[in-house]
Amino acid sequence: MEQAIQIYAGVQFLVIGLSHTVQPRAWIDFFIWLRGKGHAGVFVNGFLSLIFGSVIVGFHNVWTGLPMVLTLIGWAQVMKALVSFVIPQWGMRGLQRVSYDRAHEFVVGGVIFLALSALMLYIVLTR
Repeated sequence: MEQAIQIYAGVQFLVIGLSHTVQPRAWIDFFIWLRGKGHAGVFVNGFLSLIFGSVIVGFHNVWTGLPMVLTLIGWAQVMKALVSFVIPQWGMRGLQRVSYDRAHEFVVGGVIFLALSALMLYIVLTR
């Protein structure tokens, strides 16, 4: 099951990473739209984090070596969701940072996602 979750995460990181690098303005539009929905928008963002994170936490409980990176990401996503649901004003702070002047941050994030995708591929292929 752990290998399946690594593939799942690798695909997620690949698609989101490519999208962030080639369509940063679309992501800005999306997050500005979420921000416009107020705390409901923060909840939507929280649900996205909870879905991804809870799948990882539920099926990838690895605390040694490189695979531990994915487990930590899963728990970070669950914590992000918890904050979004319990303290939505904190989640709103992140949405308030989004602007077209900071589009480069989405590209940087995309490159990080692509690196995580490559890491997942490396882990799967070297087993």
